[in-house]
Amino acid sequence: MNAQEILQTLQTLDAQNPGAWPKWVRVAAVIATGVLVLILGGWLLIKPVHESVQAARAQERTLLQELDDKQKKVAAIDAYREQLKEMERQFGAMLKQLPSRAEVANLLNDISQKRVEASLEEELFQPIGEIPKDFYAAIPNKIVVVGDYHEMGIFVSEVAALPRIVTIEDVEIRGASSSGPGSGGPTLLRMTATAQTYRYLDEAEIAAANPQTQPRGRR
Repeated sequence: MNAQEILQTLQTLDAQNPGAWPKWVRVAAVIATGVLVLILGGWLLIKPVHESVQAARAQERTLLQELDDKQKKVAAIDAYREQLKEMERQFGAMLKQLPSRAEVANLLNDISQKRVEASLEEELFQPIGEIPKDFYAAIPNKIVVVGDYHEMGIFVSEVAALPRIVTIEDVEIRGASSSGPGSGGPTLLRMTATAQTYRYLDEAEIAAANPQTQPRGRR
């Protein structure tokens, strides 16, 4: 039987009367049905396993991502520690630039000496009073000096170059009343400013300023 005859036979089959089908057709139908049943049954058996495998793979990806994130965090800890050490080093270096109580008088003398070296005339050098902070105290000093613009620039530069921290704030410069036109010399200016320095507080002063940080006594 050739392919054309097989096709004609299949086209004439009565779906309502399988018993009238040729034997080879019935055998082929039984085999096809069995194969289909096997495929469907196998799929029904394999599907839960397949879903479990997919879920396990998804969980594996999640765990690997979490592991990668944790490894990155662990690796970053060392960098954070190095940054903390560098910050502590810088803080220590800055703290060394703050004078102690005993050194403040010498620092104020240094500021006055820089004023003399800049050839400025001093009209006022008045300590205002300490302003305590967390671990240091700000020490503002009101100053009034007279001189020309170049001399004032030298003074401010020299004060900024001191090994201890000194800032010149609240600067106000006006013409000095003693300078007039036609005097033949440089125009005199009067600078009013606050020369502020700082000193670190010792442990007793910090404890006195923050009594809540003191350890409680035994009962």
